Amino acid sequence: MSVYDPIHQINMWGEGFKSNGNLSASIPLIDEVDLKFDSSQSEDASHGILGTSNKYDQEASRPIDKIQRRLAQNREAARKSRLRKKAYVQQLESSRLKLVQLEQELERVRQQGMYMAGGLDSNNMCFAGPMNSGIAAFEMEYGHWVDEQNRQISEMRNALNSHISDIELRILVDGMMNHYAEIYRMKSAAAKADVFYVMSGMWKTTAERFFLWIGGFRPSELLKILGPMIEPLTEQQRLDIDNLGQSCQQAEDALSQGMEKLRQTLADSVAAGQFIEGTYIPQMATAMEKLKALVCFVNQADHLRQETLQQMSRILTIRQSARCLLALGEYFQRLRALSSLWSNRPREPA
Repeated sequence: MSVYDPIHQINMWGEGFKSNGNLSASIPLIDEVDLKFDSSQSEDASHGILGTSNKYDQEASRPIDKIQRRLAQNREAARKSRLRKKAYVQQLESSRLKLVQLEQELERVRQQGMYMAGGLDSNNMCFAGPMNSGIAAFEMEYGHWVDEQNRQISEMRNALNSHISDIELRILVDGMMNHYAEIYRMKSAAAKADVFYVMSGMWKTTAERFFLWIGGFRPSELLKILGPMIEPLTEQQRLDIDNLGQSCQQAEDALSQGMEKLRQTLADSVAAGQFIEGTYIPQMATAMEKLKALVCFVNQADHLRQETLQQMSRILTIRQSARCLLALGEYFQRLRALSSLWSNRPREPA
């Protein structure tokens, strides 16, 4: 804001007249009258000048008043902004406390024998038949895996806040990467026992199943979510991540097309021949052979997910990788919390 003070320039111009020669006796009277007249004019002129000066002073004071009003408005806006920020911080803290309480409640329920962290919600259980030993072992292992992931997330968060050395941070990053490799090994063994169980996501929570793609998350979609969490990035890093996202999208499209083709082939195999009682054994044998390809699709999808994490760790610095893995773990924690909130939401009586 600029304040422009008016510049007043008043120039007084006068001329002195001197008389030469002898003057008559009446001239002094005329001079005296002229002098009085000039004196009155001079006073009027001085009053005019003072009046004009006062008017300019009032005009000059107007911008100052405007500045003061503007400053008062700015102070009021800043005060309201501080209040809004304080309310927002309080809301975030309240949400964090609720999330902590929810996690504690989930842990308490899990210890009581209701395996909610693994996706078997009490309101959403369904069994197609007796659970085989391979799936039962997978569920138990997955429960321990989730507990260990929660511990690693807490450890990684504390490490980033305490600004530990890159060497110490790399140990934590490698530990989390190995932990994700372990879940892919577990899923491969479970898929051999019951591939439908793994692909349907019954071992995950309801919110996680909503985003399911061939037994897990879509790497390309997750890159879009994690991107803002690891800023700032160099131009080369941003270019490499974009190329990685495009490669993931192409691989996902190829796997999805293969799955669709397998689904259609399987449907044709089941529907082959006439629908006559007792004559469906040949069709089932053919369909069973084709179902073996589902295990391969699950393994390929998990390989793509694991390869994406490894490529990200090569593109990013060690601290960026730590933030990326922390954001990834917290993302799945929030999905599990959302599932629990949805399952325990208040319901109107039927």
